[in-house]
Amino acid sequence: MAIWKGVFPAVTTKLTEAGEVDLVATRASIDRLINSGVSGVIVLPMLGENASMSLPERESVIRAAVEVAAGRVPVLCGLAEITLHTAKKHAALYKSFGAQGLMVFPSLGYKTDHRETVEWYKGIASATDLPIMIYNNPIAYGVDCTPAILADLVDTPEIVCVKEETGDIRRVTDMYVAFGDRFSIFCGVDDLIVESSALGVTGWVSGMTNVWPAQCVKLFDLCAQQRFSEARELYHILTPSFHLDVHVKLVQYIKLAEHLVYGAPEWTRAPRLALVGQEREYVISTVQKAIDILAVRG
Repeated sequence: MAIWKGVFPAVTTKLTEAGEVDLVATRASIDRLINSGVSGVIVLPMLGENASMSLPERESVIRAAVEVAAGRVPVLCGLAEITLHTAKKHAALYKSFGAQGLMVFPSLGYKTDHRETVEWYKGIASATDLPIMIYNNPIAYGVDCTPAILADLVDTPEIVCVKEETGDIRRVTDMYVAFGDRFSIFCGVDDLIVESSALGVTGWVSGMTNVWPAQCVKLFDLCAQQRFSEARELYHILTPSFHLDVHVKLVQYIKLAEHLVYGAPEWTRAPRLALVGQEREYVISTVQKAIDILAVRG
């Protein structure tokens, strides 16, 4: 089974102003990420507006990503569904489209309890032999895949990784104490990456890596090499922008940041709307400050 390590950007799905999937821009962004040194890509995450995409659109994005990656890095796909039946069906479909792994959300339609959460993940694992990353974001989805729940999943070999996004930095150590290296543990919060790295995470699912892939890979590598003094310098420059990754409008924020840094389309699909007024100016000023400092540093 796969062992994932390194920086895995949660890739934004590029759209036209009319709200259609822009495969040309999406492919270009994925190629840019891979050329900048990321270790994997995750298409159709929440940041990729998964829930607003039709199945044919998802297929087109997965197939495009696999074609662009061309075996250079693994391509994972977000799996975000309401019912177990549909989740199992789509897990098998996404493999047929070329996905090499799944980042699995809890049910989007119901806050499962301990027993139901275990059965959700076991059920999806039974429908595919693809390796699975658990997307643990109780702040957004109301379901916490706690160490007690993970203890009931240790005998499910398809589950290989946890994207840790509780915001509680102690959870990283708690999982290592409980399970050793049974699961790869990825930081899922951009503005906790240095802290998480100090505790031993093996990877990073990152939103702002869409914007600054080379710098984010460098930051992760500095931490992996325990060069924390150098890492903190770069972290201090990027953290104000990293805070944009944990806002409810992170899709709009990160797409606008991509537009500012390398001209990618900023459009989102309704009900998300383009940023306006003071909110837009705040994002622009935050990102522009980092752009200016990085330009001076070279």
